[in-house]
Amino acid sequence: MGVHGLLGEKLGHSYSPAIHEMLGDADYRLFEKRAEELENFLLRGEFEGLNVTIPYKKAVISYCAALSDTAKAIGSVNTLVRRSDGTLYGDNTDAFGFRCMVERCGVSPAGKKALVLGSGGASVTVQAVLKQLGAEVVVVSRKGENNYENLHRHSDAAMIVNTTPVGMYPNNGAAPLSLDGFPVLEAVLDVVYNPARTALLLMAEEKGIPCAGGLRMLVAQAKAAAEQFQHRAIDSAEIDRIEDALTKKMRNIILVGMPGCGKSTLAKALGEVLGREVYDADSEIERRAGMTIPEIFSRFGEEEFRRQETEALRALGKLSGAVIATGGGAVLREENYPLLHQNAVIVFVERDIVALPTAGRPISMKTDLAALYEARLPRYRRFADVTVRNEGSVEAVCRQIMEECV
Repeated sequence: MGVHGLLGEKLGHSYSPAIHEMLGDADYRLFEKRAEELENFLLRGEFEGLNVTIPYKKAVISYCAALSDTAKAIGSVNTLVRRSDGTLYGDNTDAFGFRCMVERCGVSPAGKKALVLGSGGASVTVQAVLKQLGAEVVVVSRKGENNYENLHRHSDAAMIVNTTPVGMYPNNGAAPLSLDGFPVLEAVLDVVYNPARTALLLMAEEKGIPCAGGLRMLVAQAKAAAEQFQHRAIDSAEIDRIEDALTKKMRNIILVGMPGCGKSTLAKALGEVLGREVYDADSEIERRAGMTIPEIFSRFGEEEFRRQETEALRALGKLSGAVIATGGGAVLREENYPLLHQNAVIVFVERDIVALPTAGRPISMKTDLAALYEARLPRYRRFADVTVRNEGSVEAVCRQIMEECV
């Protein structure tokens, strides 16, 4: 098998090598090239196949001896294959990837209005697929005829697809629009895949609207490209397998529960077993404040502590693949939920009240623990995806968490 890889200007951290390795390509490389290096690389570079990303999806077309019908129709190439005569063949597998994403959400666009947010390269591909699927496509951009100031014209939209980078890491939490003005909305899609749940998807989830993020599209387009690189058919079930594996690897494991329930101990043990970075929210608060939590409570009160806690969780929630132990009251502010939920599975660690220590814990020391537990229990359940009882050994509880989360 020849050399394959990803071509782009600034690649940073990419999931493509991991995806292609799971697809059977162990020698998949990243080719970061400046614009002035592009021609020499395409003409003389030693590769047999490339995926192409920003900003070269249109630039590579002039170097292709032939294009697939899909690439011609869309005017964009994200897959290059070196043919036996040395010439390049250009295809667009992003279209297949987005179609798989639409299928995942389970809503047919046929005969329905679909708003496509953004007018860049990804938008063109999304528009083409939606039109093929029978949708009435409306492109929304900042300065176009249909813009964010006149969205009321399209309150009858059944589908919204975000193709902009709004809400993408590290600018988590931003959304291109509110979903409140779309009473018949059936599906929300976002081509962003980090975080797993953008602010737009979190809104859809809260409203019970079917939604999907961009990881499905990324994996599916890679599968279609890998078939051309490796000259073989790849079972479509691989898309599900790889998406599931990446999701589990990328998402944080976040522990919530009463003060003293064992979150920090479990987080440390999980980090060692899984080889993941471990973070403690209380330690992060103290690091930022330059004082201990009891000192923050004493000098500024609980409200200021909760504000600082939210800011710490805002930073920690952006991480990927980490283990994070939160403070006992992290669930008290609703605004903390999307910060934690955006890229994680949240585990509620339950423990008998009699086993909870109180020393050095300001709230536990001045409050009846039974009353505190009853007051917080609905919030722990609201935040949690998984619940475990911390009754056995650390190893046993860790095994239970891993069975549920990884």
